[in-house]
Amino acid sequence: MNSRIYLASPHMSGEEMKYIKEAFDTNWIAPLGENVNNFEKDICDYTGAKYATALSSGTAALHLGLKALGVKEGDIVFCQSLTFSASANPILYEKAIPVFIDSNYETWNMCPKALEKAFEDAKKENKLPKAVVTVNLYGQSADYDSIRKICSKYNVPILEDAAESLGAKYKGQYTGTLGDIGVYSFNGNKIITTSGGGMMVSNKKEYTDKALFWATQARDNAPYYLHSEVGYNYRMSNVVAGIGRGQMTVLNKRIEQKKYIYDKYRESFKDIDEIEIMPEFEKPNHWLSVITLKDESKVEAIIEALSKENIEARRVWNPMHRQPIFKRYKYFTASKDTDVAGDLFDRGVCLPSDTKMTDEDLQRVIDIIKGLM
Repeated sequence: MNSRIYLASPHMSGEEMKYIKEAFDTNWIAPLGENVNNFEKDICDYTGAKYATALSSGTAALHLGLKALGVKEGDIVFCQSLTFSASANPILYEKAIPVFIDSNYETWNMCPKALEKAFEDAKKENKLPKAVVTVNLYGQSADYDSIRKICSKYNVPILEDAAESLGAKYKGQYTGTLGDIGVYSFNGNKIITTSGGGMMVSNKKEYTDKALFWATQARDNAPYYLHSEVGYNYRMSNVVAGIGRGQMTVLNKRIEQKKYIYDKYRESFKDIDEIEIMPEFEKPNHWLSVITLKDESKVEAIIEALSKENIEARRVWNPMHRQPIFKRYKYFTASKDTDVAGDLFDRGVCLPSDTKMTDEDLQRVIDIIKGLM
């Protein structure tokens, strides 16, 4: 059996144990401490965000971001359809109502034309959304100039799901800082990892203060345990944050490695009419390299052929508007005849993008796919 090639797996820098040992040596084995504080500072220094709150997951950060923007039961929240369910689930946590928005082929992210149509419908219904959840799919930003213009017109804030796009840029600005609140994930498959964990960033201290309050069980300022709001156990561990500090030292290197993988696939498939690689929009971090096929029947054939050679690949995210739990909610496209999110799911394959891959590993993947064309 050939050695396993992963889609994306943890890749340690070698610096992590220094910070983990520091947590043990100082006995700060808790959801607070110098690693937590400094990991937040590292993220702020890197991205330019003013404030950051280290949390147990990216999903927790999305949840608290929605709460910070005032989302409550019965409120409408617009959300990109082509994404992982974690982008949409927190809307239901607050008993709000998701409305899904299609993508476009230029970015694979939220389509401004579809977003405008959703706003026009909401205005007619006299029920504007409380927030818009954008997503930076596979490490690539959306068209934020267009999206922000529309949201500003209706005075609706943006919660930017940058879970997959740490280090990517839009017109020179780091993703995660393009909306009113941004969210990063440090799950095991992300460009840097803390094994699990997330971060909420913003330029408004009030958002950060509320997120920290809710994340630590919403304990009121009193000489005894007093709670006037529902709280959560969402704070990041000081040990986990130590991993994050070590990972930050190689973030730029990982982005370069991901770019190398993307470029290798693009060059290898450029003369194959049946294959198209995900377009580059602005400056992505290329977290995952993704191709689409003219013949959707070959999607499973490629995944199965790779699997037989101990190589991991998977389909593009199944859009939220196709999920059983979300089917009853509205879905807006640019026109009645388009469903870009559905089309990308039907024809898309996420290829191995692991930064530990060798050139020989990459060539194994490429040769198998070429052999099926």
